[in-house]
Amino acid sequence: MLYLSEVLMQNHDLKTFSELLVVVEKAAQTSGEIHFNMDVKPSYPDTPNNWEDRLEGAFAGVYSVTM
Repeated sequence: MLYLSEVLMQNHDLKTFSELLVVVEKAAQTSGEIHFNMDVKPSYPDTPNNWEDRLEGAFAGVYSVTM
């Protein structure tokens, strides 16, 4: 299981929610994990109200954030 808190700790240099989306998408592609636990809320100034849906979409590959 991939935990959001671990992703954030491993990428403490991220400045925006958009950067986090890219990291989560790449982690999903390379980690082999099939479950994603959003155990913390990201504290970026641009974190949207629907942050869980956006992160789940990036993890599941519903839409690509890296073009």
